[in-house]
Amino acid sequence: MNRETEGLEISDQDQPYLDLLLKAIRICAEYRPKFGQGSQAGLTLDQFTQLYGADPFYSWFGFDSPLVYAAHRAAGGMTSVYRQVGIGCQWVFNRILRDMLGLSETEAHWSYSIPGAGVKDRALSLDARIPLDAVSQSRRDTVAEWLRGAAFTLGLELDSIDALRGAVFEVRQGYKSKDAKRQNADIANAANAYAAQYLPVVALLSTQIDNDVALRYRRARWLLLTGTINGSAFDSTYLFFRDIIGYDLAGFFARNAPILRREITFILEKLLGEA
Repeated sequence: MNRETEGLEISDQDQPYLDLLLKAIRICAEYRPKFGQGSQAGLTLDQFTQLYGADPFYSWFGFDSPLVYAAHRAAGGMTSVYRQVGIGCQWVFNRILRDMLGLSETEAHWSYSIPGAGVKDRALSLDARIPLDAVSQSRRDTVAEWLRGAAFTLGLELDSIDALRGAVFEVRQGYKSKDAKRQNADIANAANAYAAQYLPVVALLSTQIDNDVALRYRRARWLLLTGTINGSAFDSTYLFFRDIIGYDLAGFFARNAPILRREITFILEKLLGEA
């Protein structure tokens, strides 16, 4: 039995989703800062000390100190934790849609091509797709009703609503930055989704998003779902899952919070305490 599950009950339904999350998160424990060296594995403390100690300027300021290494490892490691939690949530989101709606891996995937700088086109993709005609009969009417209601919420014209084939999803644990490049790419994703007759949806697992960013996405006709446990299936990721997909995602996180907390604590202690 692994340290994070020892003494804890895990349901058969939760296990595959929990395994996906932990697989993504555990990568963070091995994080080492690269210090601009391009080393794929990052630098150890000894390698860092040699690098900075051999640089007269940095050594004059004492930047070759183990404390500097620890600060970089903690800061970069925390960024890695956020990133890997987000990746794990993307995997879980996609897997639950497949399991609950009867979708194949191909059906739950969506991508499109744009002209590349070279000869080849560049393929871009979002994290999940619900093609309405592939949804199991038991959930299709519910999903179709939600899709129509979401489109009305966004103020789409009736002919555009009638033409929708489904929805595509960009999944994130939160949106804490004002990265203009990322926003511009997402706005382009929304335009391409509409061109393919799919409703674009941003699904956040937390409530963390800058108000200006949220407004820009809504103006670009993204349906924005956030990690609130109140509201409706048109503004809450968790109510969307519970009422439309038929799976209590909030309940999954609540049930497995002791395991997730234990894993994150282990990783942070390792990042802060091990060179």
